[in-house]
Amino acid sequence: MGDVIKAHLRLRLSQADAHYGGNLVAGAKLLELFGDVATELCIRSDGDEGLFAGYSSVEFLAPAHAGDFVEARGTVTRVGNTSREMQFEAVRYAAARPNISDSAADLVDPPEPLARATGTCVVKSPNQRKP
Repeated sequence: MGDVIKAHLRLRLSQADAHYGGNLVAGAKLLELFGDVATELCIRSDGDEGLFAGYSSVEFLAPAHAGDFVEARGTVTRVGNTSREMQFEAVRYAAARPNISDSAADLVDPPEPLARATGTCVVKSPNQRKP
């Protein structure tokens, strides 16, 4: 396959992301982040955003909460003619501490795994431009 293609993004989950009691964030938010990472992976590998075809596996490992700082990571693990298989992981690297104050947070070291997934994107042959 050549060079290993990786991408990641970091952000803070906001109150707007909280979907359930206790400021719990829906797992779908983590899948949205994986989709953003997949887009970057396709751009890095092919110079095109591609299309997400689907997930072959998804595991939610721990709850995410509003105020948490998370990182979503992805790696291209297999390249076909038009398909790109990818592995994803989301981790919490800082946790909100609303029991202390509205602005309190603690670093999480090592980062805590929140979710893992495997998915496939497709980049049509005419759109593939190897950067």
